[in-house]
Amino acid sequence: MRQSFVTAINIFSTNNGILKMAQADKLGVDSKTLLEMTDAGLLVKESRGVYRLANMPPLSNPDLVQVAMRVPAGVVCLISALAFHNLTTQIPHKVYIALPTDVKKPRIDYPPIEVIWLSEKTYSNGMEEHTIDGVKVRIYNREKTVADCFRFRNKIGQDIALEALKDYLRRPDRNIEHLLNYARINRMHNVMMPFLKAAL
Repeated sequence: MRQSFVTAINIFSTNNGILKMAQADKLGVDSKTLLEMTDAGLLVKESRGVYRLANMPPLSNPDLVQVAMRVPAGVVCLISALAFHNLTTQIPHKVYIALPTDVKKPRIDYPPIEVIWLSEKTYSNGMEEHTIDGVKVRIYNREKTVADCFRFRNKIGQDIALEALKDYLRRPDRNIEHLLNYARINRMHNVMMPFLKAAL
């Protein structure tokens, strides 16, 4: 095997087997090598500018991983976060991400994304970092996600928000005070309270 390929494989291996083209270039793997290794079956092109070692297992959640790598400021939210937290029966057909109001919409062909823009306070509250397939992905916690679903119920549907609330309240580790805190931050306290009282 060519030495450049061996070097590139070692670089990918020390980075969880997946890199953006720009990251690979900084680490010494140029775009020509990436293309040649893809043609040789040593790399898999996951999406535009994202490559994975072919001998690695397929990504368990490729859409979230690809979006996290390509939109570092993005935080997984709404239906995508509900699905991650097992709080919905919906299958997201796009990746919902939140961005600060001063960030432009990213240009991504695939996977499809839906962006919500949030003020600094609502954007930065409730953020968690999860490692998926070796990649750090920012996702809102369960309570923030449920409150966000009520705030954006006209976008995603009130039935999805209600289902998420009911599923959350069935959890043994539910935290009503945390949920109400995020409801207040989102100015959804008065909207959510009747549903919360009915469900408890």
